[in-house]
Amino acid sequence: MQGTICQTAGAALFSAESFVGLVFLVTLGMLVTGAFIATTSRRLVRAVSGLALCFTGVAGVYYFLLSPFVAMMQMLIYVGAVSILIAFAIMMSTPEEGEAPGIKNAPLIGPLGFALGGLVFAALSILALKTPWQIFPRQGRGDMKHMGTVLLTSHSMVFELISLVLLIAIIGALVLARRGRN
Repeated sequence: MQGTICQTAGAALFSAESFVGLVFLVTLGMLVTGAFIATTSRRLVRAVSGLALCFTGVAGVYYFLLSPFVAMMQMLIYVGAVSILIAFAIMMSTPEEGEAPGIKNAPLIGPLGFALGGLVFAALSILALKTPWQIFPRQGRGDMKHMGTVLLTSHSMVFELISLVLLIAIIGALVLARRGRN
């Protein structure tokens, strides 16, 4: 009778599984905190810092999704290039005198945005709970040599789209810098 009773032991407090869970929660905290700072900050430098923190959290999520190459590209392109270009554009532009432009006399925008965000969150949560998730076997080897070969042969469009994102970020930074120097 005792042989049929199976007790499952939970993860110990100081085990590798609990540490990985803690690191994942810190990564999600970085993502959400950075997004909150980027969307609510009134100063552009703080908003760009929040955006860089959010991009770093997204790179961490990519790493946890077993895509270290995509995580590295996220760090190099978005954190290292796009965020820095936006920061340089902000530094090169001159501050405008007077009050910052904004929507005045719109008391419903905050609650309406909060309600819409809650509705999207509820819909995605229901969808995630009702979806039968399947574990797919890992495809490919996942080493850097194989990833580079595949990226430059059969997936060259992705490589070109990355360069287009960088080009658009450079052009946007130049436009922002030129507008501030008039």
